[in-house]
Amino acid sequence: MTDASAQGPAARIRVLVADDHVTVREGLTAIIGRQPDMIVVAAAATGRDAADLWLEHRPDVVLLDLRMPVLDGVGAMTEIRQQDPSARIVVLTTFDTDHEISRAIKAGARGYLLKDAQRDELLDCIRKVHAGETCIPASLVAKLAASVSSEELTGREMHVLTLLASGKGNREIGLSLHISETTVKSHLRSIFNKLDVLSRTEAIAVASRRGLVQL
Repeated sequence: MTDASAQGPAARIRVLVADDHVTVREGLTAIIGRQPDMIVVAAAATGRDAADLWLEHRPDVVLLDLRMPVLDGVGAMTEIRQQDPSARIVVLTTFDTDHEISRAIKAGARGYLLKDAQRDELLDCIRKVHAGETCIPASLVAKLAASVSSEELTGREMHVLTLLASGKGNREIGLSLHISETTVKSHLRSIFNKLDVLSRTEAIAVASRRGLVQL
C-alpha cells in the first residue's frame, strides 16, 4: 500500500482557502499544506476572488469565510454552486447566529465551523466534506433547528425590528415607515409572538443573538 506522504498532488484533497485576513489565510494555508493528504491550490482575499479561483482551479473543497469584501461568502457560494451544484464548501467563520448558519446552509455549505475550532476538528471536517458527508457541530445544529422551528418575520416586521433596535420609539418608527402608531404596535405584537418574548428589550436581545439585527 502506498503511504499518503508519497502521493502526488493529484491524489490529495485540493483545497481553496478564502479569508480576507492575511494572517488567518496564511495560517490555514500552512496548516493544510502540512497534511500529507491535502494541498492548497489557491488562496483568496475576497469573495469575488474565491468564485473566480474556484472556476480556475476546480478544487475538491473550499474553505470559506462568510464576511468578506466585494462579494460575501454566501454570494461566492451561490456563484460557485451555479457552476457546480455538488461543489463541496466548508464555512469557517466567527459568526454563530442561527441566521448566519441558516443562510450558509441554504446557500449550499456542506460544513460550518467556528474559527476557534481545534485544528484536528478543522482537518477532519475537510476530509468528511470531501468524502461527501456534512460537518456541522451539534451545538450549531441545535441553533439551526431553533431557527427553522420559529416563524419567520415579514419584511415589514424586519423594518420595524431594525428601527426598534436603533432606539426609535413607536411614533418615530411610524414616521419612518409612513404607518400609524397603531399599526406599529400591531407589528410589535406579532414580532414579540414570533420571537417568543415579552418586551422590547428582550426582543432586541433575541434578535441580536439570532443575527437579525446588528447592535
